[in-house]
Amino acid sequence: MITLSDARVKLEFDGTLAVITLARPEKLNALDRAMVAALAEAADKIEHQSELRVAILTGEGGKAFSAGGDIAAWADEPAVAFHRHWIRDGHRAFDALARLRVPLIAVLNGAALGGGLELAATADFRIAESQARIALPETTLGMVPGWSGTQRLVRRFGPQTVRRMSLGAEVFSASEALALGLVDKVVEPGHGMGEARAYAARIAALGPIAVETAKLMINAAEQEETSAAIESLAGGLVARTGDLREGVAAFRQKRPIVFDGA
Repeated sequence: MITLSDARVKLEFDGTLAVITLARPEKLNALDRAMVAALAEAADKIEHQSELRVAILTGEGGKAFSAGGDIAAWADEPAVAFHRHWIRDGHRAFDALARLRVPLIAVLNGAALGGGLELAATADFRIAESQARIALPETTLGMVPGWSGTQRLVRRFGPQTVRRMSLGAEVFSASEALALGLVDKVVEPGHGMGEARAYAARIAALGPIAVETAKLMINAAEQEETSAAIESLAGGLVARTGDLREGVAAFRQKRPIVFDGA
């Protein structure tokens, strides 16, 4: 177990696999400030472990993957603080998960509501157990999605599906979510983690640099991190050239540079 700043977010490394678990089942794994910060911390630790090939994100309890942002944590926030911290901190954490260099699999072993669905949308794949329910219920509270529900979810699932959830307050079953492309597979209760681990093993057997690069290019196509993707790929290409080796050697040896374009 990797120690994070909040014990209600667990992080484990198992060979090439990382597992993030929301561990607040008594509150349906609803997120507060400290848990959001710990998710960002978990993403950072995964990003810097070179042996990792894939990650899984899930919740404890079987009733909910995550019920979203804990209302008690944000309901009394002043408007400015809500904008500056609750919303923006959530975006930073969720962006870090969406932009992990390794593929991320979300196991929806129960309800994914509001911020919980926004969290699930950061994953590359979503495996839902059949008891899962999926919704963006913010408008029923006089609120709007704040952690990219109207942005990343539209890019990944299409505007009409998001309209149905946000403007129409529709709640989808796991099978309906599968038909709409909100999830990639539906399994029986209790089988989500096993299915995710099997798929993670499939990913881990592939070429790691190829998978990482393919994910980066797909993210760029989705406008997830276009600028960073361009510079990352370009930098990686140049780093493998003789020109860079010559430039560094000439700098260290304090001699004129002789580039050969190879």
